[in-house]
Amino acid sequence: MSVFMRLLAPEMGQDQTKQQIEKGLRLYQSNQTDKALHVWTKVLEKTSDPGGKFRVLGCLITAHSEMGKYKDMLKFALDQIDTAREMEDPDYLTEGYLNLARSNEKLCDFQKTVSYCKTCLNMQGTTVSLQLNGQVCLSMGNAFLGLSVFQKALESYEKALRYAHNNDDKMLECRVCCSLGNMYVTLKDYEKALFFPCKAAELVNDYGKGWSLKYRAMSQYHMSVAYRKLERLPDAMECCEESMKIALQHGDRPLQALCLLNFADIHRCRHDVDKAFPRYESALAIMTEIGNRLGQTQVYLGVAKCWLLQKEYDKALESLQRAQELADGIGNKLCTLKVHCLSEGIYRSQGQQAELREQVVKFLQCVEELGALLRHVWGVHRGQGPKTAGFTLFPHLPSQVSPDKRD
Repeated sequence: MSVFMRLLAPEMGQDQTKQQIEKGLRLYQSNQTDKALHVWTKVLEKTSDPGGKFRVLGCLITAHSEMGKYKDMLKFALDQIDTAREMEDPDYLTEGYLNLARSNEKLCDFQKTVSYCKTCLNMQGTTVSLQLNGQVCLSMGNAFLGLSVFQKALESYEKALRYAHNNDDKMLECRVCCSLGNMYVTLKDYEKALFFPCKAAELVNDYGKGWSLKYRAMSQYHMSVAYRKLERLPDAMECCEESMKIALQHGDRPLQALCLLNFADIHRCRHDVDKAFPRYESALAIMTEIGNRLGQTQVYLGVAKCWLLQKEYDKALESLQRAQELADGIGNKLCTLKVHCLSEGIYRSQGQQAELREQVVKFLQCVEELGALLRHVWGVHRGQGPKTAGFTLFPHLPSQVSPDKRD
C-alpha cells in the first residue's frame, strides 16, 4: 500500500463509520429499532476509530434507555467512559459521565447519579460543558426528587431551565417542564403540576415538528397525572390514552409502565378496583423487568389503597410493607412517609393503639427529615407529636376517608 493510501485509510474508515451510524439513526427514527441496533452493533464490532466508537455507544445508550433496558444502558455508558479516557478528551469525558449519571438515574441509584452529575459540573472549561450543563442539572434534579430532597431538586430544575433559556434549547425546556410538573405533584400544588406539562405540550406544538413523538407522549402523561390529582378524571384518561398510544407505537416500555400505573390510579379514584388491579399488575411486571424501583414502590402504594377500599386491611399492610422495603432501598423518604400515613389509618380503624403510636412517631420522624418544605405541605409543624393513644395525625383525614384522598 502506498504512503498516500496508508494515510487515507483511517479517514475512509471514519467516513464509513459515520455513514453506518447515520444509517442506523434513519432506521431508528422510522421505528425499525431492531435493524438500527443491528447496524450499530456491527459498527461497534468493526470500527477502530475512537470517536466513531464513542458516537455509536451514545446511540446505543439512547436506544436502550427508551426500551427500558437500563442495565444494558449502564454497560454501554461504562464502555463510553473507557473510550473517552483512551481519547483523553475532556469533552467526551463530560458527555460520558452524563450518560453514566442518566443510567444510574433510570436504575434509581440516585446517590450515584448526584455524584456523577457533580463530576460533570466540576469539569468546567470544556467546550461541550456549556451545552450539557442544563441536561446535567435536569438529571441531578430528578435524582434529588427521587431522594425526596425537594429544595435541591427545585434548585437544580431552575438551573436547568436557565440553561435551556440561555441556549434557546426548546427540547431541554420541554423535559424540564415535565419534571417540574412531577415535582409539583409531589408538593401538592396541582395547579402548577398541570401548568408545567401544559407548557411542555405548547413547546411541542410550536417547535416540535421535527422532534421525536416521545416529547408529546411525555407531556401528555404528566398532564394526565395532574388532571387526576385535580379530580378531572375524563381529561386524565384522555391524555393518558394518547400518551400510551405513542408509547406502544415506539416500543417505549418505561412510558407504557407509567401509563399503566396512571390508568390504575384513575380507576382507583373511580373506586373501580376490578379494573385497577390488573393494570397495577401489568405496570409492576414492566417496572420489575426494567428496574424502576421507584415505580414499583408507587404501584404497591396504589395496590394498598385498593385493598383499603375493600377493607382488606391485612392485604393492604402487606403491600405497604413491600412499598416500604423498596422505598428504603432507594432512599425515598416521601414514599416511606406515605406508608406510615396509610398504616396509621389502618391501625386506628382497628383500635391497635401500640401500632398506631409507632406509625405516628415514624411519620413525624420522616416529616422532620424531609424538612420545612414538606412540613408545610403536609400541615405538620415542628414539635408536634402524639399526645394520647387516640392521637389524630391529620384531623382532616379520619380513617373513614377514602384512601384516594390520602395521596
